[in-house]
Amino acid sequence: MSALQAGSLWYQQGSIGILPVGRVAAPEHRLEAYATFRTMTPIDWLRTKSRELLQLKDKPHAIAIGTAVGIFFGFIPLWGLKTLLALGVVRLLRGNLVAAAISVTLHDVALPLMPLLLRWEYDLGYWLLSHPHELPSSLRIAHQNPATWFHWSTFLTVGRPLLLGSLVIAAPTALAIYYLTFFAVGRSKRKQTASSETSSL
Repeated sequence: MSALQAGSLWYQQGSIGILPVGRVAAPEHRLEAYATFRTMTPIDWLRTKSRELLQLKDKPHAIAIGTAVGIFFGFIPLWGLKTLLALGVVRLLRGNLVAAAISVTLHDVALPLMPLLLRWEYDLGYWLLSHPHELPSSLRIAHQNPATWFHWSTFLTVGRPLLLGSLVIAAPTALAIYYLTFFAVGRSKRKQTASSETSSL
């Protein structure tokens, strides 16, 4: 399965289920999925995504790798590239591509808190890069010309500490998520096996 196919497969799941690669959801199904998404609370959305991860047909290690890498890149402030990078790394690690595509979007539920998270990441990265260590002064990006946000010097002054801080937060979080997912998926599959054996008796 290619990264593009995995991304398409992930995008077409939700209340309409996971569609086979190559199939496109009918318009009425898309409307139904959108209506269901609008009525979901953040907790419901997280539960739905967690259920989808547990129901994936793959080894616990592969699903855990995909989930951990997706969570890792969810913290990295590389908007527009996070999903592609996550799928690429997971493919190299032979993890589950669908798990990566699902988990990289889990941070979207905390979108209103994203500015606060980015500030924490920036503060941590700035503190680590400064000698002696100190916290940064207040950012005044709102008073700058938007053209300066994309200048190469902005990456050195803001982007570099932000990227470092995000890596420091993302790495241990992804490691913890790997073990949590590994044990949760393993437990779920053992229950499914036991249930199927009981029903076959």
